[in-house]
Amino acid sequence: MEQLTKYRTVDKLTEGFYKEKNSKFIAYAIACYSENDVKNNLDIWRKKHPQAGHLCYAYRLGLEGAKYRANDDGEPSNSAGAPILGQIDSFNLTNVLIGVVRYYGGVNLGVGGLITAYRSVAKDAIENGEIVELEVHQWFTITFNYEDMPHVMNFLKKQNIPISEKKFEIDCELKIELPLSISDHICSTLLSYSSLKMNDLGIY
Repeated sequence: MEQLTKYRTVDKLTEGFYKEKNSKFIAYAIACYSENDVKNNLDIWRKKHPQAGHLCYAYRLGLEGAKYRANDDGEPSNSAGAPILGQIDSFNLTNVLIGVVRYYGGVNLGVGGLITAYRSVAKDAIENGEIVELEVHQWFTITFNYEDMPHVMNFLKKQNIPISEKKFEIDCELKIELPLSISDHICSTLLSYSSLKMNDLGIY
């Protein structure tokens, strides 16, 4: 299978709103890259809406979207989480979380009404924001001695490779991110420096 080099997600936190028979549904869509990110955002939304009856959600993570979950949070089975996840999939998104807060309006909507509500508000949140296609990056830490430092730094600068962390102690250590589309080429050149070692931190 060919390695993906790009993926689609939401650009920034966006909101959606839907009202049916006095029940109010507020959706939040945000880019997420781990289950810890998911937990932290859900905690924020729960604290923001302490009086809400439900916080239903769905997420899909990873380049292939292999890690996912749909949660009904007390609503009838598959009436909330599944419709939210369905909207994530219909827009071909990954690394995204959508949470929907519901304030009950005193009138039961039935399973069909709930499915429509959660699907509609999730779609509204996505459409109120911007979908972006992002380059997949491979992250490394590289270590090398001071003799190789001018050559390594010059090469990274010429290739416009961002350096997110630097340590200059006994050896030099950098944390870098390489676009997956050119990662092999960059790694091959870096490893040509005799003292340089690379530690693969993963793809995301």
